[in-house]
Amino acid sequence: MATRLSKEKNSLSGQALTKTIFTRLFITVVLFTVVLGIVVLISSYIITRFTWYEGDFLYEFLLQIYNIRFPILIICWLIGFIIIILINWKKTLRYIDTIVDASNELVEPDDNLIHLPVELKQVENQMNQVKQEAIRNARLAKEAEQRKNDLIVYLAHDLKTPLTSVIGYLTLLRDEKEISDKLREKYLAISFEKAERLEDLINEFFEITRFNLSQLSLDKSRVNLTRMLEQITYEFKPLLDSKNLQLFLQMETDIEFTCDVNKMERVFDNLIRNAINYSFENCSIKIGAVKKDDGVEVYFENQGNTISKEKQSRIFEQFYRLDVSRGTKTGGAGLGLAIAKEIVEQHQGSITVFSENEIIRFTVFLPEVS
Repeated sequence: MATRLSKEKNSLSGQALTKTIFTRLFITVVLFTVVLGIVVLISSYIITRFTWYEGDFLYEFLLQIYNIRFPILIICWLIGFIIIILINWKKTLRYIDTIVDASNELVEPDDNLIHLPVELKQVENQMNQVKQEAIRNARLAKEAEQRKNDLIVYLAHDLKTPLTSVIGYLTLLRDEKEISDKLREKYLAISFEKAERLEDLINEFFEITRFNLSQLSLDKSRVNLTRMLEQITYEFKPLLDSKNLQLFLQMETDIEFTCDVNKMERVFDNLIRNAINYSFENCSIKIGAVKKDDGVEVYFENQGNTISKEKQSRIFEQFYRLDVSRGTKTGGAGLGLAIAKEIVEQHQGSITVFSENEIIRFTVFLPEVS
């Protein structure tokens, strides 16, 4: 949608420049025609003020001109019109040269603004906007790449800890023949816990790889949103019980809309999981869906630490993590919300976050597809 609006804006700018050039050409031609007419009238007036005699050379010359005055006027007008066209054409070509020279500055990594003639003010504003956007995107890409590289380093380092523990305890179980059943159960439980942590870390690696290699494409179908959310939330009962959380569904019955079911399940799954992970214990989570004239709005609300405005502005960036600690279960690869945002936007929808007074609320809007 943003790309389409940008194209429409560029098209309007190009039309405005074309209109300016043709308006200036038209005004110049009209002024030339008026001036030429005034010159002819003044010349005729001056000539009539004199007394002329037959046989006078100047009289005969002016008489010949007067007899063919209309062809001469047309020729003079055509010559003037051609000169005006050539001057405007040359000026237009100079505009093109100026724009081509300025376009070279678009790839410059500096923050210097592009300056064009006053007639090209709209083009100048758009070129500066494109340059600033390109610089911003390059900076964001560099930051995302750096976060990704740091994350991979952290993951590689973290893989060693559970792996070492698993090997250590399994070695003890193999070498200690007289170990008690109680101690054996303890070592197995620890090994299993570390193996699960190892699996989580490996899954994070796969998540990074999938995000870089996969191209999201939609396979849309009609779905009952109410039942879809009921089924997804039911699967989270063990996680909810572990933190003594209550989940309330506030939805109209049988809300239907069109989407890629598998990908939207991934979005809702991620938002519910985040709501559980970042909720205070012994609290409630609210999930609601409202049918609107132009689409469906779904919200996920929980009680947790307030997310600062700065973090809210970056929460949908790739590899950005609210919890930077590698030791907590809430700290993932930082891709869940970035992927959710991409999926929602591919549905021409939007996803936003609001946090205030220990309330966190994510809202997803999906337009109705005709």
